[in-house]
Amino acid sequence: MDCMDTVASLLRATALPLPEARILLSAALGWHRTQLITRDHEPLEPAAVSRYRALEARRQAGVPVAQLIGAREFFGLEFEVTPAVLIPRPETELLVDTALTVLAEVAHPRVLDLGTGTGAIAIALAAMRPEARVWAVERSPDALAVATRNAARLLDAARPGGPLQLRQGDWYAALDDGLQFDLIVSNPPYIASGDPHLASGDLRFEPRAALTDEADGLSAIRQIIDGATGWLVPHGTLWIEHGYDQAAAVRSRLAAQHFANVHSVRDLAGIERISGGKMA
Repeated sequence: MDCMDTVASLLRATALPLPEARILLSAALGWHRTQLITRDHEPLEPAAVSRYRALEARRQAGVPVAQLIGAREFFGLEFEVTPAVLIPRPETELLVDTALTVLAEVAHPRVLDLGTGTGAIAIALAAMRPEARVWAVERSPDALAVATRNAARLLDAARPGGPLQLRQGDWYAALDDGLQFDLIVSNPPYIASGDPHLASGDLRFEPRAALTDEADGLSAIRQIIDGATGWLVPHGTLWIEHGYDQAAAVRSRLAAQHFANVHSVRDLAGIERISGGKMA
């Protein structure tokens, strides 16, 4: 390997989008992003260049950047990411923002996150509301291990609401009898089994069970809505993230289960991204 490779020369030569190449260079070199600018003509060690080339090749093969560097930022926090978990997306921050608006009216709330994956939603809520008691359910033991590590690293051990209560299991079946929550949130698998997106882009490398219900994309959502009434306090609230074309179906299901104030919220792209309602 040519020892005279520099950040500038590697960026000129890459076929990757420059933002992605810079992220991979930062990871390979162990440099901050500003150092890529201030030291861009400094000769690089061959071993560092080899590390970058390996990451570059894997990205060109389609492996998500978050999996290559093992991290993704979400709601101002850096979460560990592995192939066992869904990569946190910026659009899911809308679910957290909406949840925080709901919780602003509740003192010492109890919150449940169903299908927590990395723990991103639950941990973001716990970090923003330190007095909240937060439960997070995940079926995959490998994903739950990632969420456990993220919670230990990102949450204050002395937070008034106590540690994140992580439970392994299938939706509400993982919970102890008698629990009730002021708010339930979920980003469940909502892609229909035949959707071509499952075979393209980053989704090819993410856990299929976190993406699709292997049915019409609504079966998990129906289970969550139908079961919520037994776990919400009076006037408790449920919010769910769903697909771009599922808002009407989700609102209809919420209304059928006698939720009030049922509505959807659009993301920055104008898509109805989440829907929710309050127990009547």
